[in-house]
Order: sequence, then C-alpha cells, then structure tokens
Amino acid sequence: MTHAPEIKPNQSIALLKELHILTRDGKLNQDSRRKLKQVYHLYHFIEPLLEELMVRDGNLTLADHGAGKSYLGFILYDLFLKPRDVGHIYGIETREELVAKSQMLASMLGFSRMSFLNLSIEDSVESTLLPDRIGIVTALHACNTATDDAIRFSLKKMAQFIVLVPCCQAEVASVLNKHKNESFSRTPLSEIWRHPIHAREFGSHLTNVLRCLLLESKGYQVKVTELIGWEHSMKNELIIARRTDQPRKNARMRLEQILQELNLEDLHDRFIY
Repeated sequence: MTHAPEIKPNQSIALLKELHILTRDGKLNQDSRRKLKQVYHLYHFIEPLLEELMVRDGNLTLADHGAGKSYLGFILYDLFLKPRDVGHIYGIETREELVAKSQMLASMLGFSRMSFLNLSIEDSVESTLLPDRIGIVTALHACNTATDDAIRFSLKKMAQFIVLVPCCQAEVASVLNKHKNESFSRTPLSEIWRHPIHAREFGSHLTNVLRCLLLESKGYQVKVTELIGWEHSMKNELIIARRTDQPRKNARMRLEQILQELNLEDLHDRFIY
C-alpha cells in the first residue's frame, strides 16, 4: 500500500494509525497532516540533541513530562531509538488511563525500551522508578507550574538538555493582581499589568523570562525561539537549555531584582533555589 508522501521512510505505519495520525486505510486528513507536521517539526529540534548524547555517551535517556498520549515519545522512539540497541524513553503522566494505553501500545509495537509512569512531575523528582541521571527532559504544554516542576526535575537529574513549550501560565499574573494596589504606588511599571488582559499576557511572558534566568543561574545555556509550524497554537514559545556547568554570574541577582521591582516576592521560592 502506498502511504502519504509526508511519512518518513521506515516509520511504523501501525504506530501512526494507533495515534490517529493516519486513518485505518493509511490516509492523512487535514487535521492529522497538521498534527504530523507539528511532531516532525519538534523532532527537528530534538534529533540533534539525541545524536549528541548518543555520540558522547553511547546511550541516552529521555523523560517526557505531561506525556498525554505520548505522541512525542513514540515518534522519537520510532524515528531515532528503534534502529538502535540502546536508549530509553520514560513517559510521565498523571492520567492513569493514558498511561495504560501507552503501555499497551508500546507492547504491541515491540517498543521495549519505553516506560510509562503514572506520576505527577513533582512526585517523579524523588521516584525510584526513574534513574538518577536523565539525558534529556521534555515538557510540552505542561500547564502552569508543572513546567517549573519539570525544571526542578531536570536540575535534580542533572539533565544535559531541557526542552520546554510552556502553557497556561497563570501564577505570576495572579500575584501581580494580588499586589496591584501596592504596586501602583511603588513603581510606574505597574501600568504594564493594570488591565487584566495585559496582566495575563505580561505575566505569561515574565514567567518564561524568570525560568530562563533560573536555568542560566544553574549553569545552563538557554535558547528561546518560536516553534514555527505550530501556527494554530498561541503557546508557541520553545525554550531549549544546554547544561554547561558555567552559571551566568548575574542571573540570580537579576532574578532577585525583578521579583523585588515588580512586587513578586511571593514567588521567591519558585524561582530562586
């Protein structure tokens, strides 16, 4: 059977059907074509990181937080790990039914080096079901503070690479609003978040700025870009961090100054540790 030209050589057609990217007769509709484009585009960013770890260590481990149906994990395994004899992917998800479905699918496809854990990101930090070191951590659209939990996990596991697509960031905006009246008399910058829609958008942007400073203070080199190809999603910011063990000297100081200047001291323990 001839399949859609978008499908990469040697890719598992059975997998794409089970993920509902392909129809049962091997066709792509408009929605699934867009979904496939999304996954491939993200794979374009992650593949060089996988290659680098494989060359450096001869092996790799990847933890995918908020894995959902594990689209990303399955595609990474199918395209990168399947032809190799080493490497392991861990999908971490709080919804037990999705974990069970992913386990069944991995078994059906013979993807033996995939594990799926019914854990919160926070609980996974101390879980003995995961190795002490993880090479790459991904967290795509992990809502609100779950992205921060993924960062804590990455730091604890000394991840070489961290790939984040943050989503639904309400915590900073809520703290901005909580102290709005006090901020009005404290700084003219409070005009930036005086209106609710501005507070929401500024809070979301600021959250990622603080996350990048945190990572830089912990010895990561950070690249922030747009995940081109996800045009249908407003949550389109991609943060890629590489461990260098060379902290940016003023990153922690900048973090503290921003929290103080914007009256966000309530968030000190979230971003400074």
